[in-house]
Amino acid sequence: MSEQVQLERVQVGAADDLPEGSQTEVKVGGQSVVVVNYEGQYYALKNNCTHKDFPLVGGDVDNGRITCEKHGARFELATGKAKALPAVKPVKIFRTEVEDGVVYVLPL
Repeated sequence: MSEQVQLERVQVGAADDLPEGSQTEVKVGGQSVVVVNYEGQYYALKNNCTHKDFPLVGGDVDNGRITCEKHGARFELATGKAKALPAVKPVKIFRTEVEDGVVYVLPL
């Protein structure tokens, strides 16, 4: 018998309610996660700058990166990698999927 691991899948909302450029905060396994619609793709990152523990939600998104409003650290949406000082550690990323017009976030 194989044991199935149940991943927590969290519903973000209808894709129609998450237009291009939108940012939404959800809880996944007790962690705050920011979901960004950028160029028609949904990205999900831990809502926490690795530099000074500040929320990323609301930060400017451009060039595939989100900027922390506190000190300007930038993180790549696709990988979570820090792309500008003062942050050097990556942000944890999550998997997104769209099913029947609904956006979900799951742990990687």
